[in-house]
Amino acid sequence: MSKKSTCTRTEGIVYLVGAGPGDPGLLTVRGKECIEMADVLVYDYLSNAEFLRLARADAEKIYAGKKAKDHTLTQDQINALIVEKAKEGKIVTRLKGGDPVLFGRGAEEAAELAAAGVRYEIVPGVSSSIAGPIYAGIPVTHRSHASQLTIFTGHEDPTKTESSLDYAHLARTPGTRVMLMGVERMMEITGELMKHGAASDTPVALVRWATRGNQQTLTGTLGDIAEKVKATGFKAPAVCVIGDVVKERERINWFEDRPLFGKRIVVTRTRHQAGGLTKELSQLGADVIELPTIKIVPPANLMEFGQLVQDCHKFEWIVFTSPNGVDAFFEMFFKLYDDARAIGGAKIAAIGPGTADKVKQYHLAVDLMPEKYVAESLVKALIEKDVENQLILWVRAEGAREVIAKELNKARAIVDEGIAYRTIPEREDNAGAIARLKEEGADVITFTSSSTVDCFFDLGLELPAGIKVASIGPITSQTLRARGVKIDIEATEFSIPGLVAAIRKYFA
Repeated sequence: MSKKSTCTRTEGIVYLVGAGPGDPGLLTVRGKECIEMADVLVYDYLSNAEFLRLARADAEKIYAGKKAKDHTLTQDQINALIVEKAKEGKIVTRLKGGDPVLFGRGAEEAAELAAAGVRYEIVPGVSSSIAGPIYAGIPVTHRSHASQLTIFTGHEDPTKTESSLDYAHLARTPGTRVMLMGVERMMEITGELMKHGAASDTPVALVRWATRGNQQTLTGTLGDIAEKVKATGFKAPAVCVIGDVVKERERINWFEDRPLFGKRIVVTRTRHQAGGLTKELSQLGADVIELPTIKIVPPANLMEFGQLVQDCHKFEWIVFTSPNGVDAFFEMFFKLYDDARAIGGAKIAAIGPGTADKVKQYHLAVDLMPEKYVAESLVKALIEKDVENQLILWVRAEGAREVIAKELNKARAIVDEGIAYRTIPEREDNAGAIARLKEEGADVITFTSSSTVDCFFDLGLELPAGIKVASIGPITSQTLRARGVKIDIEATEFSIPGLVAAIRKYFA
């Protein structure tokens, strides 16, 4: 019999990872691996909050955001932190926006780690200097406009007495010039370029929050872009593109042309589940704020639930009314059994496609799913199968509506209720979603269950003025109305795709 290794990891390592410009799809495969294996995740202001979901639940997450004149931690403190955590024998992933060394301080952090004798790896990332412009329909090189690319920074070491930028050289440089971190100095920088010979009618574009759903683009020329920045209140973070390639924006502005672009939408599902809805909305161009209002925790009597799962082969039907219930059931099942065949001959009923898809992830078929994805329709479909004297296990959440047990008992079925989980308010907000909702507001807030509604208001949150409320179906809408909330959008198919389709139709 082989023995489990008793080795413990004593040597830490730091991964300096480029998180890309913001679109989660632009994170590299290696970057994703480094987040997933991290014991400690140290992330920046420009890192997409969605990446936190890739981290292990037990990983320590530390925000080390830095923006102009507002530093959560100084660079010296960040250096000391990652050295300290690695010397504790931990895997540390230092997540930096864009590329970790292109006008970032990844090289300085690497030098500190080397001096401290800490192992490290640098993982390059997609830079906003290239990705940002093309997400605004601007290629940085083009056969008709530019075969040379110059990248420079408008933000220099504030302790330097003189600028190291050679404006005369930059003004004469052919091709495309891309500037990072210089929005606050646009008047000075454009003035210097024109002073040294750059044409005032040279096209310029600024792309703010490039590659994200809240991307904004401002266009002009070297002669007027600084005044436009002042007039519109355009702020960092932004990438600046200077050159004739800006003219291509009129033809290939693909990202900002999507149906939900410019719409800010709040997702209130659990942190674990939010990703599916976020992805569908993001692909349509929405700026998604993930604000999980509920958290899934074990039931008060886990032993009782475990006993029902252990006896699952004795039931004629196992009824699932949520994906969370499916996960909770099979998590317990595979603690008790090594073989999926231990489920016996039980048939499986699912309330809707989301729940059915979750069952299929465990390589089991669904025998029954109603035409309408509500409890009443599920009960009706089961009764049509003649469930008199049949043993039925209903896997449910604590506090769920009793309609299934009540109606099946009327049909003389023998129902056991397996309380698989509880929903409680989610009080952790490490991505700053609540503050963002209060400061920026939103166009739509989505509710995908009655529990997301109740927990939203139980957290003491308020709906911003003018926000539209989108509900996944009539039961959720009923809970909203009980709270005095007007429903603006309701899915006709009570599923995540149905909710997305209803939102898209509303704004069409």
